[in-house]
Amino acid sequence: MKIKSLTASILILAASAASAAAPQIKELNISYVKPPFVLQLLVMKDRQMLEKEFEKEGIKVNWHNMGTSPEAARAMGAGSLDIAGNMNTAAVLMLNSEGLPVRILTGTAHPTSNFAIVSKPGTHLTIKDLKGKQVVGPKGTFLHQLLVAALEKEGLKESDVQFINMGIPKALSAIMAGRADAALVASSALIKANKSGAETIVNADGLVEPTLVMTTTQKFAEEHPDIVKRVSKVYKEALQWMKNNPDQTAEMGAKEHGISVENAKTLIERSHYFDKMTQKDVNDLRVNEKFLKDNGMMRNPVKVEELVLPLAFE
Repeated sequence: MKIKSLTASILILAASAASAAAPQIKELNISYVKPPFVLQLLVMKDRQMLEKEFEKEGIKVNWHNMGTSPEAARAMGAGSLDIAGNMNTAAVLMLNSEGLPVRILTGTAHPTSNFAIVSKPGTHLTIKDLKGKQVVGPKGTFLHQLLVAALEKEGLKESDVQFINMGIPKALSAIMAGRADAALVASSALIKANKSGAETIVNADGLVEPTLVMTTTQKFAEEHPDIVKRVSKVYKEALQWMKNNPDQTAEMGAKEHGISVENAKTLIERSHYFDKMTQKDVNDLRVNEKFLKDNGMMRNPVKVEELVLPLAFE
């Protein structure tokens, strides 16, 4: 017990020393993304909840619109982004595998039904029909993982299709213009694709378990633990505001994504928003790590238990 107590004390002192050594930040750079329909970020941004939280310290909050997890990762690696408001755990695993220590500070959503592969309007394709055809979508994401899993289930490999890397908005445009046979889409893009005649070939149900999270770098978490803790607190307040104001939340989402309020409510229901990480989420990380390694999407092993900050379980 004494050894454990001493170890805990050393860790606390180390964290305190790192925090003390780091200068007080003047700006907080945080990203948000539209495609996965993580409305907590929209609520935080539009209601200026972070700005109010850090107003007394004079900390300026800069919001950056970043379309994909890899884009946010590049910004974090360059030191121009402190917190990625939304990142899929497949990206978290791959980033850590490549030496960028990204840490999860809170969960955001489990949007299984909101991730899908759709076919070009006017076609009725199955996964097997995709062999030799052009499929567009964001690489290194759960949608990419969904494609690999769906192909694998039918005895196919990623190399059996012509996969072209592009963000969700461009992928949607490509399929609507008939420049691709299938596209990987999510949330409002899925709604728009279906409304325009692009049929859903398959969604993530039973194939992959998408977990979306808010992340920061290990360095930022160690140097500014109070900032990270307060961002997590504000995120939870935004989630509670959404629960207390469902109609207003749906209206905000509909306006931001250019869809009807009813469609926004459908996406909200499918998103399964959450904050506290659980052991199941950690177990899912291990399952995803195996999948990514088995399919050549991840080179080096990681210590999964180190990827989630203790704060994320609170």
